[in-house]
Amino acid sequence: MKRYMLDTNTVSHLIKNHPVVSLRVTEVPMAALCISAITGGELMFGLAKMPDAKRLHQAVMELLRRVDVLPWDSAAMERYGNVRAGMEKQGRALGPLDMLIAAHALETDSVLVTNDAAFARVVDLTVEDWTRRP
Repeated sequence: MKRYMLDTNTVSHLIKNHPVVSLRVTEVPMAALCISAITGGELMFGLAKMPDAKRLHQAVMELLRRVDVLPWDSAAMERYGNVRAGMEKQGRALGPLDMLIAAHALETDSVLVTNDAAFARVVDLTVEDWTRRP
């Protein structure tokens, strides 16, 4: 089964009920959806900045109960080192958290679901943008 790793911006679109993202999420088995622990950390940071946003807290926690949160492990760590070194050698860069998420998607053989075009610079990373109709 193909695995889809939702990037932070895709999770945000899902929580805001983006019609195309919501439709795409319902078209794949729930077991095929996951997020990186890095994305989980970004979500927790967002919630910590808005402690009074009760609906947002509920939506994020519900999502986290339903999708697999993949742990950052030693294999992802090694992949990150190789990906970052390769990108720096080519004069390419991503933000630090995006680089971690990209390496995690590569290591887990996941399709990264994002509308951030910068991820297209990562060699061998399969990216899908679910904010657009297929």
